[in-house]
Amino acid sequence: MERRSAPRWNHNLHYHRVVLQAIPRDARSALDVGTGNGMLAAGLRGTLADVTGIDVDADVLDSAAAEHTGIAWILDDVMTHDFGRTFDVVASVATLHHLPELEAALRRLAELTSPGGVLVIVGLARDSTAGDRARSLLGVVQHQWYSRTRNYWEHTAPTSWPPPHSYSEVRQTAAALLPGARWQRFALWRYALTWHRPEIEQAR
Repeated sequence: MERRSAPRWNHNLHYHRVVLQAIPRDARSALDVGTGNGMLAAGLRGTLADVTGIDVDADVLDSAAAEHTGIAWILDDVMTHDFGRTFDVVASVATLHHLPELEAALRRLAELTSPGGVLVIVGLARDSTAGDRARSLLGVVQHQWYSRTRNYWEHTAPTSWPPPHSYSEVRQTAAALLPGARWQRFALWRYALTWHRPEIEQAR
């Protein structure tokens, strides 16, 4: 198969599987935070009937809506928008570092997650240790290989670099706010946080 006819690939698309594999079997709804070109929302729509994508960029959201159907698109800020509901899956890929306050953003995304639902964040952070820098060097090699062997696609969503927080800061903040959250450190300058919101406790 020629690369140009192969599925699109970039660093973010590479890790969409982390979100899709975390969907609970009984999930019915999902929110894609910072949906950008809508690729993750479309992936979620392949499993769930009720999918919403939110973004603050009108041009990129128009592009997503033109390419993907069956999804509710919202042009607004996730931190202030009144959804009037929660979601069984709340997903954020390469968005958390765009939000101004890390702690407030994590609290907000957790708040939007339904009891029994899952919050999955795939994010970028800043190197602060020798281990981080070693992974980044490996990421350069992996990027070069994937870019030559895959159908590399450059998204049109706004970017923000460098990330304001280090990997250690994100991990420590998440551990304090999201008890039981699973932390995974990946190549290609990505990490993942997966947190299952507990069911509402029964009254004693």
